[in-house]
Amino acid sequence: MAGNTFGTVLRLTTFGESHGKGLGGVLDGCPAGLRLDLEAIQHQLDRRRPGQSAIVTQRKEADQVEFFSGLFEGVTTGTPIGFLVSNQDQKSHDYSHIADSYRPSHADYVYDQKYGFRDYRGGGRSSARETVSRVVGGSIARQLLPGVTFQAYVSQVGNLRLEKPHSELDLSLTETNDVRCPDPEMAARMEAYIRQVRKEGDTIGGVVSCVIRNVPVGLGEPVFDKLHARLGQAMLSINAVKGFEYGSGFDGVCMKGSEHNDAYNADGTTKTNHSGGVQGGISNGMDVYFRVAFKPVATLLQAYESIDKAGNPVQVQGKGRHDPCVVPRAVPIVEAMAALTLADLALLARLSKL
Repeated sequence: MAGNTFGTVLRLTTFGESHGKGLGGVLDGCPAGLRLDLEAIQHQLDRRRPGQSAIVTQRKEADQVEFFSGLFEGVTTGTPIGFLVSNQDQKSHDYSHIADSYRPSHADYVYDQKYGFRDYRGGGRSSARETVSRVVGGSIARQLLPGVTFQAYVSQVGNLRLEKPHSELDLSLTETNDVRCPDPEMAARMEAYIRQVRKEGDTIGGVVSCVIRNVPVGLGEPVFDKLHARLGQAMLSINAVKGFEYGSGFDGVCMKGSEHNDAYNADGTTKTNHSGGVQGGISNGMDVYFRVAFKPVATLLQAYESIDKAGNPVQVQGKGRHDPCVVPRAVPIVEAMAALTLADLALLARLSKL
């Protein structure tokens, strides 16, 4: 299987399956001499881990990271950083009923067709549990970017949508509720809706918005490695993501150029930020902001029609523990992939000046 590595200078390679012994990664290209805040890394894992509230999967995992290489007395050595997060609460029997059938809109069928084999236990490598390794790598990447802040939050669940831009929200409230929405009233409505959907044995999608502040001018390489292109790749590589837009996004098509252009201040900042902090594929020093759309989880706890390996019609019904809505736990994943992207481009920019 190809495609398990992300990055150019700072490269994260992940490994492991949902119901294997564990998941881990190797982060290569991290400069020597960085004293890692290991508690900060574990904090990000705790934000992503299952079982943290009543509206997410109840799988119980401590998600404690163990480092094997690349660190000496808490400081990076410049060699590859190897790490592992062990699995402790797999219930593989919850998936035995789909060993010979496919869940619609899941990776089951295409994995079987592409590789001639699939791990049906939780989806194996296609499981969103793979993102635990991204959170570790992204947590290290954040520490390579002192002063740069990454703040993601849930801005939409189903048709319930925050209409205010990030500049009018108190993002410090994001972690005060289980949904991770910075508007307490909307968060309560979102949580009630997710609970209702779960009782129906169904799932619902949503949107995670993210704002990155204090981004230095000059990150991003013109043409194929534009900052927004690399962010798009990073976000679209996350399980269940169906869309990405930055700055004014699709709403920008409704504006005239005279309305959309970001006029300059004398210091080089802009009066507006429809560009989303990116011009010509390069960061301009303004806030970088974007939205990531997540589809409803494919595994439903209600019966639905599908086919088995022989093409015969079957009834499939999910069992076990699944997220009725992925966006609350996707918030730290979005931040992690954004941090990996910016840290990689920052190291690339440093090399280009040598």
